[in-house]
Formats: sequence, C-alpha cells, structure tokens
Amino acid sequence: MYKVLITGVGGPTPRSFVRAVKWYGGELAKNFEFIGVDCNPLAYGLYEKELFPRSFVVPRADDPKYWDAINSIIAGNDIDAAIILPEVEVIEWSKQAVAQLKKPIKLHLPHSDLATQLVNKHKLHELLKDTGYIPQFFLIEPGVYDYEAITKKLGDTFWVRSTEGSSGLGSLKIESKSALEQWIAVNPGVKEFIASEFLPGRNMACKLLYFNGKLLRTACAERVNYIMAKVAPSGITGNTSFGRLLNEPLLEEISEKTLTFVSSQLGTGLNGIFTVDYKEDHNGSPKITEINIRHVAFNSSLAAGGANLPLDTLQALLLEDPQQMETIHYRFKDGLIFLRDVDGFPIIMKESDLSQQAAVK
Repeated sequence: MYKVLITGVGGPTPRSFVRAVKWYGGELAKNFEFIGVDCNPLAYGLYEKELFPRSFVVPRADDPKYWDAINSIIAGNDIDAAIILPEVEVIEWSKQAVAQLKKPIKLHLPHSDLATQLVNKHKLHELLKDTGYIPQFFLIEPGVYDYEAITKKLGDTFWVRSTEGSSGLGSLKIESKSALEQWIAVNPGVKEFIASEFLPGRNMACKLLYFNGKLLRTACAERVNYIMAKVAPSGITGNTSFGRLLNEPLLEEISEKTLTFVSSQLGTGLNGIFTVDYKEDHNGSPKITEINIRHVAFNSSLAAGGANLPLDTLQALLLEDPQQMETIHYRFKDGLIFLRDVDGFPIIMKESDLSQQAAVK
C-alpha cells in the first residue's frame, strides 16, 4: 500500500480529493493510505479518521520550521508520495521541495515559474492579452487608480477581484465609482485588484491533467450556485453547490492551446493539474478568467459522474507509466447535474428529474 501525504486538509479540496479516491476508486482505492497535515489544529480534516487514519499539525508553509516538520512526517510514516493542494503550498513545494526534502518522494507539481505566473491573475491576463481568449481588463492599485479610465475601457459595469487568492476573494460587480471606493475600503488586505469586462454568460471550468508534457485527462463542468452564497456580496464563495457536467470540446481546445502557449513563453513545460475557468461574454464566447494550479473542491462530484481525476493522478504517479497511459477526454451523459453540500456525498442526477421533483412541491 502506498502512503500519500495530503496537505491543507482543513480545506474542502483536499478532503474532496481523498473522497473521490475512496468513494469512487473501486479496487484501486485499496492501494492508497492517506496521511493529512494542516497548520490549523482546528482543521476538520485532521480528525476525519475515515479519510486520514493519521494526521499532523504543521507550521505554515512560510514558517522556517515547516520543512523540518514535513521531513519528520515523511520519515516517520514511510511516505511514498505527496499531493499538495493549497496554492501557497503548491508554490512553496514547486520552489523548495527538491532542495528541502531529505527523502525523495513522488510529487506532481507544476514548474515554479509557471505556478507563479498563473496564480497572479493580472500577470496571466498580460501574457494572454493578444490571444483573444481573455476579456478586457484593467489593473487597479488602491488609491492610485483612475475610475474614468477604467469605465472608458470596460464600460459602466465591470467585475473586480483580487489579483491573487481563491474563493472569489475581493470579487464584486461594480456599477458606480462609490461602489468601487467602498469595496476597496472594506478589503484592506487586498493590495491589488484586477477589473475586467462584465461577462454575463455561463461560468465554466475545464480541468486538464498533465504528466511531463503529456495531456492525460480533460473534464469540463459548469458552476451555477455556490455553498453559503448569501455570505458573499458577489454570491461566489468558491465552493459549488449546484453545477452541470459538460461535454465542451471547444473549452478543451482553448485550454490546451492556452497552457501550451503560456508554458512555451516561460520555457517550463507542462506538469500538474490545471483548472481553466471561463465566463461567456454577451455573444456566448468563452473567455478565460483565471487558471488554478491545483485540484478544485468539486473533484468528488466529477468522480461521481465518471471523471475521477484524483484517482487518475495517483495511478499515473504511483501505479503506471503516464507516458504509456491513454489520453481520455471525459464525456458525460447529456443533462447530468451535480449537487453538493458541506458534509454530504455529491448527488448526480438528470436535470430534467430535478425539474419534475420541484414541480411536485
């Protein structure tokens, strides 16, 4: 049995990763035991023993004692591989793991230059500004911006968010100068915002799994509603409660071309899991809004629908030669949706059945 370290288990994504393997991995799931770590002693996942029989509290990734703790856990638990999930740790491991790890273990990480470029939305937009794949955008530095210049480029209604961070950090639809001023004031921790043209269409994601330059898997989905959406002014919390499983070859094509372009510009190659987020413009054309460098929280929902990307990752990392594995573009039955809640199993069903049930009430 392979022992796999999972970082950041207080968040929903690492637990979703493990649930996808355990719940939907069949016989292959028996090959893996998961050991969890988190910097917060109150992290729920540390005590979810059916997922993580052993778990440990570690310092934050920016703490000088972080790597000592990680090395101790790896040595003491005979760790074979690690899945790194919070973005801050993906970047730290991509930069430092080779130098800091005392025992070599299997890792699946993007190149550090690529990771750093992708996590900053403004840097990504600048790199892609001539491709036609992104919306119009404008960098906003609090206290140093020109509102008229923004609206001249983007129109009277635009979207604003933090250049870094997840879960819709700093996101809001802006329709007036005062609204922008107030939003910046209530987000003092955000040092830099990016404004972009307002895109009214579907909110979609395309996931791509790469191993050493080879594209192994793709899968697409639509985010419709979010868990605890009412607590966020934007309605976006980063945790999808209702979504659709999609078959979107166009998104796969654009995503692959974009990642190939970005990696070629940086000279990094492609390795890792990438989630390319899209919103459709007024004409229904998909525009890239960001690219995540990790698995996302609805992993287990995709797995329930037949696209088990966490299991695919572990197979390629530990069980098979990824260069010999077949590339699969996952396809779902038409009309499938997924429903998620904080602690429950994902539900996969036909959207037409949902409508019938609602009509009965």
